[in-house]
Amino acid sequence: MKKNYGHNSGFNIIELVISIAIFAILAAGMLGTYSALSQSVKVSREKTVINSLATNYLEIAKNMPYNQVGTISGNPSGQLADFTNAISVKIEASTYKIYYEVTYIDDPADGVAPTDPSSADYKQVKMSILNTTTNKVVSFVTDIMPKGLEGLNNAGALRILVIDSVGQPVQGASIHIESPTTTPTMILDRTSDASGLWTEVGLPARVNGYHIVVTKAGFSTDQTYASSVSNPNPSKPDATIVNGEITQVTFIIDALSTLNIRTQNDICQAVSGVNVNVRGAKLIGTNPSVYKFNNNYTSSAGLIALNNIEWDTYTPTLLSGQSYVVRGTSPIQKIDVLPGTTQTFTIILDTNSTTNSLLVVVKDAATQASLEGSDVHLQKGGSTPQDYYGITGGSVWVQNSWKGGPGVVNWTSTSTTRYFTDDGNIDVNSNPTGVRLKKVSGKYKLSGWVESSTFDTGTSATNFTTLTWAPTSQNPATTLKFQIASSNDINGPWTYLGPDGTAATYYTVSGNSISSAHDNSRYVRYKAYLSTTNTSRTPVLTSLNINYVSGCYTPGQVWFDALTAGNYYTLYVSMSGYQTQTINSLDINGNQSIEILMTP
Repeated sequence: MKKNYGHNSGFNIIELVISIAIFAILAAGMLGTYSALSQSVKVSREKTVINSLATNYLEIAKNMPYNQVGTISGNPSGQLADFTNAISVKIEASTYKIYYEVTYIDDPADGVAPTDPSSADYKQVKMSILNTTTNKVVSFVTDIMPKGLEGLNNAGALRILVIDSVGQPVQGASIHIESPTTTPTMILDRTSDASGLWTEVGLPARVNGYHIVVTKAGFSTDQTYASSVSNPNPSKPDATIVNGEITQVTFIIDALSTLNIRTQNDICQAVSGVNVNVRGAKLIGTNPSVYKFNNNYTSSAGLIALNNIEWDTYTPTLLSGQSYVVRGTSPIQKIDVLPGTTQTFTIILDTNSTTNSLLVVVKDAATQASLEGSDVHLQKGGSTPQDYYGITGGSVWVQNSWKGGPGVVNWTSTSTTRYFTDDGNIDVNSNPTGVRLKKVSGKYKLSGWVESSTFDTGTSATNFTTLTWAPTSQNPATTLKFQIASSNDINGPWTYLGPDGTAATYYTVSGNSISSAHDNSRYVRYKAYLSTTNTSRTPVLTSLNINYVSGCYTPGQVWFDALTAGNYYTLYVSMSGYQTQTINSLDINGNQSIEILMTP
């Protein structure tokens, strides 16, 4: 009997072509997802790095002798680095250049010539931070007063500057000054002006004799600290006043935030009674390190709610002595809490005690972003060889173009530039790509909205984490805000809610946590609202990300349990576009974690 080889061969080629096409579509989607998430994490991390550099390098200028406050090749001349002699600092994969400009300022408050012959009452210092990778420059300005105080030889002065996390002055801050070493105890309550300043003149000389606390309703608190047994070397000691001199102290406060820490098992069920330490990164003392925020908590109904905390980088850690093992966290390991936001950190626990396990954390070496979709292979050698496989998890829905226009009910990988509908006042075709108010006869419409297509997360066991968009800053005359709707029916109904889970509020701060009212929903939509009070200005939306975790998978992480103790393990981590990382003779002994940094 003659066999028909040609027919079977043709059928296999068709299958191969179809398989390659499907793989290409999935790969494109994964690359887009990773790119968007990396950018979101990178922006958040960049803010944290800039704030930290600003705090440290402004303090250098403030603590210099007044006659040295100047730049190396500038006027006034001094010891500070100018652009030509910039300080280079490498943090992770980015290099930052820090430089200063110093100018004399004539304060009109003490008169002008000839009443006040001096045109150099104090110095203004502008410090700039340049990211050499992005060429983005962020600048901060502060004033530095001379130590000498005219006409006051038997007392001194205290100059207090109050700024926010990005170096802008804070008006209306409450300043409490107390000196228990004076008789009677001196207690003063003052308020910062529009420049964030208050100057108190005529204070008796005291060494570390003035305790200062600065706060404002809805803001964090900053203060000086007395030396104590628990904090022998305060980073910001109580102020010293010297006769005939001005002592300047800077305080940084900003809007309070909320951090919700969830303790759950691998199927998203709440785990109560979990003991967790939460530590911030800010120090109030050195030698030894004393952290401003370092507390222990116990979860109730799977939740630790930290309300009214200040912006910081927080690291929740499972306390020892418990029968739990951390399978992973979301976001990865720590969370950068920005001012005025509500954010969520989830700890995924294994509630069945295991003797030996390994948590593998995979990050991009340059951005420190978690890498989703990495292949992780743990190979056991020895007398009983065995292979373990995993893929790092976590997902994000990204939309960065709307040019395809309305009319698509359900979002797909082939309709990424489409949306469901708008009110007719929206322009999606202008360049650069984005959503704007429509311009008619040279004037923008006062308001408009756009409603997205329906996105399918794939399962009702979905927790929505954060909503981010770009650009995060809009013209002051314009407003960009969002609401989110979710359902377990692809046809809805769609009820749009804000961050408090009601229809009365809107997401107005990029990076805010998505309301838990949407958790355990499979389908999601968003609605963007644009408005302006100036018809020559419009808000702009260029990209939007909705981050979510399905089935309590953790981003950039894989957990292997029930391992055998020993140093005969080899770990392989690979991902398209990155060099494969190999760790030989990996010793497993107890419940461990390892961080893998991937380079292109």
